[in-house]
Amino acid sequence: MSKKIGFWLLWIVFLAYAFLLAPPDQPDTLELIKNLSTGQWQGINPLVVAIFNLLGVLPIIYCCLLLIDGRGQKIPAWPFALGSFGAGAFSLLPYLALREPNINFTGQKNLLLKLLDSRWLGLILTFATGSLLAYGLLGGNWGDFIAQWQTSRFVHVMSLDFCLVCLLFPALLGDDLARRGIKNPQVFWAVSLVPLFGPLAYLCLRPPLPDMGAAEAGRAGEAGEVQNSHL
Repeated sequence: MSKKIGFWLLWIVFLAYAFLLAPPDQPDTLELIKNLSTGQWQGINPLVVAIFNLLGVLPIIYCCLLLIDGRGQKIPAWPFALGSFGAGAFSLLPYLALREPNINFTGQKNLLLKLLDSRWLGLILTFATGSLLAYGLLGGNWGDFIAQWQTSRFVHVMSLDFCLVCLLFPALLGDDLARRGIKNPQVFWAVSLVPLFGPLAYLCLRPPLPDMGAAEAGRAGEAGEVQNSHL
């Protein structure tokens, strides 16, 4: 319960800060967003470009755990996963507050879950992340970025959102480790203490989830119905 309250409080504080305390919005914000979204990056600080695009990569990293976790939840995970592509932590935090601990995976992996469970996807995401970071860090202007961070609500909140999304990953990690039979706490801390690249390494190295066949899934469902009938 304390974790749920903590996630709700963090969501409220972040919302309040973004709309009440962050620097004012700038008149060119919509033009900047349009250019970032359409690849017209000329004249835009590579650091801003990198963070904006990484906020498109991070939701995919989360989906690799989120949609699997959602299989055993009372609330569907996909609306929050979809919302995270545009709203980042503003969409992820409510799911983390509403979800229940879930260390089991039952049923068959559909095509989407097989893709999200694939180590190849982890490798692709690692390459994309490394490329974007290299582009931003090697070509970026830190003085200009700090100035924008101090004066532009969009850049300011986007940067904080990026940091927060990177730090929230451990909230889903523990249950995903349990679903895969990994009981070593050192793995949890090794992934959690290295933001961004820790989760990426985990996606590349984690063992796949067992895929329960259709017959087994049917028997599990029947067993569950029998158990419920005796309660």
